[in-house]
Amino acid sequence: MGNSLYYWTTILILARYFLKQQPAIMKTTKLLFFALFILCFSFSANAQRGVRIGYIDMEYILENVPEYTEASTQLEGKVQRWKKDIEKKQKSIDQMKLNLSNERVLLTKELIEEREEEIKIEEDEMLKYQQDRFGPNGDLMIQRRQLVQPIQDQVFNIVQEIAENKKYDFIFDKSADIVMLFAAERNDISDQVLRSINRAAKRKEATSKREKREIEKRDDLSLEEDKEVTEREKAIEEKKDERERMMAERKRVRDSIRAAKKLEFEERRQRLLDERQRRKDSILQARNNPPTGSDEEGEGDGEGN
Repeated sequence: MGNSLYYWTTILILARYFLKQQPAIMKTTKLLFFALFILCFSFSANAQRGVRIGYIDMEYILENVPEYTEASTQLEGKVQRWKKDIEKKQKSIDQMKLNLSNERVLLTKELIEEREEEIKIEEDEMLKYQQDRFGPNGDLMIQRRQLVQPIQDQVFNIVQEIAENKKYDFIFDKSADIVMLFAAERNDISDQVLRSINRAAKRKEATSKREKREIEKRDDLSLEEDKEVTEREKAIEEKKDERERMMAERKRVRDSIRAAKKLEFEERRQRLLDERQRRKDSILQARNNPPTGSDEEGEGDGEGN
């Protein structure tokens, strides 16, 4: 009885969603609702086991795929450059308008029209640039589709496999437009999908037989066991990173002390060299300028007189 209630509650939720659509698509909506109703009726013979429903969160999956995040960062860099180009063009147009406004009284009608035509050309070029970059068929939408499509295809295939193996009747995308009034976490298979994507990536990266065997061994683990192994590996990696940071800090301190001692030695050595050079200069000066004998005799004669 509980399964039947859950079953028909699901139908009513989906019906409520479809009936909220715009009148322009009501015909399609009615057909979809009718098909859904027939589909649900076909499952009523299986009602004893109940309807099994799961869901994924596509946004969560994408955020945790390294290839997607790296490509998204690169695309965001392009977007920022495009925006700066548009801002630069807009400033140039604003300056042209300001100059025309200030000089209008000094210009002939023909020159004013010529300036206005130049401004119009610049504005049209800027609008075209905006459309080429951010329009419905612009570079941003095209590159986003190219970025997401391979992962969506991979997710779709994995979802089909999970649905067949785990006997799911429906699997929805939580991040899509379908209204989900409640979604129990136990029905979230996003981590399973993400795990399969990561496994596929690691298989491509594996070079040795040992690595391939490790990946195959991980495939046999349940999701909970795999999470435990992943957490242990993460903890080990964090400890390793911490050790490397400590070793790097110790090396930095040692290098700093060594550099200070070397500097002190060089300064002391330079002082000794300077002192030695001063003594040499003093001796050379004394040799080159000895006291003369005539001076001494002259001094003696003077005293006698």
